[in-house]
Amino acid sequence: MAKAIHSMIRVLDESRSVEFYEAAFGLTSIERIDFDGFTLIYMSNGESSFEVELTVNKDRTEPYDLGDGYGHIAFCVDDLDAEHARLEAAGYGPRKIVEFNRDGHPFARFFFVQDPDGYQIEVLQRLGRFH
Repeated sequence: MAKAIHSMIRVLDESRSVEFYEAAFGLTSIERIDFDGFTLIYMSNGESSFEVELTVNKDRTEPYDLGDGYGHIAFCVDDLDAEHARLEAAGYGPRKIVEFNRDGHPFARFFFVQDPDGYQIEVLQRLGRFH
């Protein structure tokens, strides 16, 4: 059986991106591997063994065109309102909290925040299938 282990995103500024993922989601740099043309930074936290892989291409000076194919990375939290307030206070500009119900029952409660390179990140309340 296959096991999901990481999601890779290309970032322009290593320190800015590492700081964002540390401050916004409590991820820490687990390993940094430097190659001639690029650097890989693997980040995770104690909540899961899943990692975010930041790829920094050394010759890149222009922001990446995210196109229309990228969706999002998702994190779940215990207290969505507190996380929204914390990210707002940190200046990350989270969008408004949205609630979806299905068949009269709560399905999802979430908001989105954008990282320094424009990637969308969904932050979900731990609820139902999102835990």
